[in-house]
Amino acid sequence: MIGLARYAYRPVLLETFVEKPRFTGTCYQAANWQYLGDTQGRGKLDTLHRHDQPIKSIWIYPLTHDFRQQLRKD
Repeated sequence: MIGLARYAYRPVLLETFVEKPRFTGTCYQAANWQYLGDTQGRGKLDTLHRHDQPIKSIWIYPLTHDFRQQLRKD
């Protein structure tokens, strides 16, 4: 696995963002991804609070059964 060999860590979940006005995320739902919610439609550099980015739905796919516990580790 690339993450383990190169960066000395093993990913525990995958995350993706789906642009809501254009797509519904049906393929992720069919592949057993978990829907977390929606973004606010702001880019990370939006200091003026204009909300000019499209709203996206957030989907995750756990790679291990105890991903929550592993993410809490120091």
